Amino acid sequence: MLQSVGAVGLISSFPTIVPSTVFGKNAPSNRVTVGMIGVGRQGRHVNLKTMVNMEGVQIVTVCDVDKWRLNNAKKIVDSKYGDTGCRTFSDWREVIARDDIDAIMNSTPDHWHVPISLAAVRRGKHVSCEKPLTLSIAEGRMLADATAKHGVVFRTDSECRSDAYMHKIAELVRNGYIGRIRRIEVGVPRGDKAGGKADPMPVPAELDYDMWLGPAVKKPYMVDAVHPSKSYKRPGWMRCRDTCEGMITNWGTHVIDVAQLANNSERTGAVSIEGTGSYPKPGSGLWNVLTDFKVQFKYANGVTMDYLIDSAGAYLRIEGDEGWLQANWHRKGGFQASDIRILKTKLKKSDLRFPQRSDKGDFIYCIRNRAPNESMADAEVGHRTCSMGQLAHIAIQRGQKLEWNPDKERFVDNSEANTMLSRSYRDPWGLEIKIPAAIS
Repeated sequence: MLQSVGAVGLISSFPTIVPSTVFGKNAPSNRVTVGMIGVGRQGRHVNLKTMVNMEGVQIVTVCDVDKWRLNNAKKIVDSKYGDTGCRTFSDWREVIARDDIDAIMNSTPDHWHVPISLAAVRRGKHVSCEKPLTLSIAEGRMLADATAKHGVVFRTDSECRSDAYMHKIAELVRNGYIGRIRRIEVGVPRGDKAGGKADPMPVPAELDYDMWLGPAVKKPYMVDAVHPSKSYKRPGWMRCRDTCEGMITNWGTHVIDVAQLANNSERTGAVSIEGTGSYPKPGSGLWNVLTDFKVQFKYANGVTMDYLIDSAGAYLRIEGDEGWLQANWHRKGGFQASDIRILKTKLKKSDLRFPQRSDKGDFIYCIRNRAPNESMADAEVGHRTCSMGQLAHIAIQRGQKLEWNPDKERFVDNSEANTMLSRSYRDPWGLEIKIPAAIS
């Protein structure tokens, strides 16, 4: 477990052979001990497999409400470390209660992000949490405030700003190489659709469904509202609004994160929002998130940002007085510009630079250096980024242009829209997640 170690020792007259693992980053006293909470599709394939191979990191527990997934995760950890010391839990509260854990990786479904992360922060644990960070603006504010209060490292687990093209576009724009920003365009892939069977069915033997539901609305088990049994295929909960808001926050929190960074608005937000979107037709199935949308934001500095679904994949385009830049992510095209000379720009020593670490590398770096304020995407940034997608979703549902005060985080003169800043919340475990049902 990571701790300060005193330099007191005894000198022996006899030579001693000491294993190399006693010293350096992998020494027991220097390791960052991690508890993995949620080892499903993203948790297993990306987060677990990355962290188990990181120098100076030791996964000491894995936790999941699905025993099949839990056992598979333990096998990965045990195989890597060559022992069976990794503990397994089905209740995340037992993980954060352990004194031998420095940090948690929260890879649970979206409706569990805030309850688990907030409880961990309150116990002084460092947290890396999957995006989108929250399901409402109110709980995002609560999580960001709690993280600042307790002084722990928090990393919103979005890898987009670690991408070389995304990193470069942010630095070039912030340093004025395309002049004053006029317009931003963010595109995200088309991925959500109508469908999903709404028929109740028996709960699989390996799943603790009550614990999986947690704070979500209590409903009968339906496989297309949870995840496929004994499979890591894309889960249905990502298309159900009780547990996820769909692509508008899912992919959006990747690319909007970099847009906010480039616009120097990552700790504030837009001042107006308007847009349109399409939901599945009634009777078309269980899934009910947006299948299409087009939104426009306006910032206090006059910049407009258009946000839309694009079938070709994710991208960020920024237009300035002196040209434009476009960084493509998970789509063809790479890095593009109005003038190839902009792409070949070499930053000056005096230019503003942003750190470029991987998402997990950034998390561990900040823990090891006791530097919560150096996180590339802390809880405040993650909350503000997620808020942009949530503001867009509210504007679509209201069917009107909304004025927003990013300092107060309230809609201006619109009590109906303000009631949508929070959500209903079940708390059968006494977690003290006190989110108001409505905000006026």
